[in-house]
Amino acid sequence: MRFKQGSLLALLTLGAFLSLSWLSAEWGRRRGNDAKTYKNQILKFQEKLSFLQEENKKRSLELSNALNKIKCTSSERTVPAAELKGDMNLETLGFSSLDFMKLSSLYYHLPHLRAYENSIYPNIIFGKNKTGVSVVMGVPTIKREKESYLIRTLTSLFFQMSKLEEEDCLVIVFVAEVDEAYIKDLAKMVQEKFPQKVNSGVLEMISPPAFFYPSFLDIKLMFGDSEKRARWRTKQNLDYSFLMLYAQDKGKFYLQLEDDIIAKPRYFTAIKDFALRQTSDWLVLEFSKLGFIGKLFRTKDLPLIVQFLIMFYKDKPIDWLLDHLFYVKICHPEKDSLDCAKQKQKLRIQHQPSLFQHMGKYSSLPGKIQNLQDTDFEKHKLYPLHSNPPASLYTSLKVHEKYSLENAYLRKGFFWAVSPKAGDYMLIQFSDPLNVKEYVFTSGNVQHPGDKLFNTIVEILPENETDFLSNLLSNGSKFDYEATNNGFFKIGTFENGVAQGIINPALGKIKAFRLTVLSDSPVWAIVGEILIKAN
Repeated sequence: MRFKQGSLLALLTLGAFLSLSWLSAEWGRRRGNDAKTYKNQILKFQEKLSFLQEENKKRSLELSNALNKIKCTSSERTVPAAELKGDMNLETLGFSSLDFMKLSSLYYHLPHLRAYENSIYPNIIFGKNKTGVSVVMGVPTIKREKESYLIRTLTSLFFQMSKLEEEDCLVIVFVAEVDEAYIKDLAKMVQEKFPQKVNSGVLEMISPPAFFYPSFLDIKLMFGDSEKRARWRTKQNLDYSFLMLYAQDKGKFYLQLEDDIIAKPRYFTAIKDFALRQTSDWLVLEFSKLGFIGKLFRTKDLPLIVQFLIMFYKDKPIDWLLDHLFYVKICHPEKDSLDCAKQKQKLRIQHQPSLFQHMGKYSSLPGKIQNLQDTDFEKHKLYPLHSNPPASLYTSLKVHEKYSLENAYLRKGFFWAVSPKAGDYMLIQFSDPLNVKEYVFTSGNVQHPGDKLFNTIVEILPENETDFLSNLLSNGSKFDYEATNNGFFKIGTFENGVAQGIINPALGKIKAFRLTVLSDSPVWAIVGEILIKAN
């Protein structure tokens, strides 16, 4: 009996153990199945989330494209709705996208733009879609920490141009920012400072779409550059490329400038004439020795240049890349560096003197002080081989300190006078009467752009009044010169601070020039340049 009781107890213990083992195994199996189920659910949730994120990205891209097109069509350049006829579209209105398809390899180097193919429109802040000019000037600008020089740069560019030169020119300000509030404030300031230039269409302002720039997170640091500097020069390469692509169909030549420069008088004509005189197959004409300032390209060459820049936009600054392009195009790999440098001079031709000077102290790179100066800017005048003919000089104007009329005439400085009054004059009386071919008088300067001559005429005193009048009569309506007083005749007037013209030799010899002020001026007057070119 005792044996049976012991056996029974053992069997019950074994049964309980087996039952617990089975329950434990079953609970573990079920728990494992539940975990597997939860894992599958999490994976499905992640897949759905990824899908939604991708869809959201697509919708964002579509919205961004739509917004960019809306910005274009709502800008000041938009043709009124009543004038939209036939097959007119964004392209016929001047809002064609930047044609990256012609440079399809660019999408390899800028893969983030593939989603925006054929939709890379610039934001047109203001402009009149001016095309067909001789020179398109590109002025990129960004928000600076310390001081902006853009207004002074534009003032200098326009101040040193005549109205005829403006008609053959387009200045594009490229605001390389995506901060809409900053862009709006800058545009307002420029429009208030240069309303006539904006209304005439000679001045445009654009900015890139927000999606144009990559993340800049994968930039390799080279040449000891900090991460901040590497990102700055990398973005700068993209800024130049965008601006070049936008400008390529608007004129014959493209002039690369910066937003912190000043220009010499008559720089526009000097650039145009120098470019048209070239007979070799050049790639760039340089009108400044500094960096990427004052570099002139034929617009037909811009796609090649942009393609090269974007291939290496992460690697080096743009002036270095341009030098590498010269090497690729013309240097013989088996010849030495001296021969290469000689060959490069065929592609890059330097104009003397430099026509542009860097004036900014604070670089667009935050924290950098940049006291760069082009030493060739002041060495030569625009007419280095010319001197004005011998003459006696007289003026009724009150001279300020040592800034005499002789300074301007002898090209040693400038003439500065206290506020001119009606009847004031400047007289240039030649030692001997002579035939004059051309004359130029410029007033004001970059430091004092408002100190111009207003309501002032240019007069000449012919050697023989009878012969002069006879020549006028024989030429009929070709010469409309008005007699003033004391034997003088009016031949021109100051416009925007400049008076210039060509004199027909048939009019005979001239004894004197006179500048006469017709009304009181509230400002002082500077005469910065006097050119009288004799035959």
